Amino acid sequence: MFGRREPVPFAFLAEADRFRSNVTPPPPERATAGQIAGRWLLGLTVVAGLVGSLVIGMPALSTEPLGAGSQQSQATDGR
Repeated sequence: MFGRREPVPFAFLAEADRFRSNVTPPPPERATAGQIAGRWLLGLTVVAGLVGSLVIGMPALSTEPLGAGSQQSQATDGR
């Protein structure tokens, strides 16, 4: 693996990159119904938060001024 050719006190360490195990790992555990429901709920919460922030933030992103001249402030009335 690293191409080291210097002497190593333990021969099994020198050949560790060539070792293959004949023991198979156990199969992964299946998710329970509660875990699946929790993942769906978490995903739905994240999507709802993103959509909600977009809906609330859309007025701030618009380039059209509010009122568009239909309202005047009291400071410019001259009273």
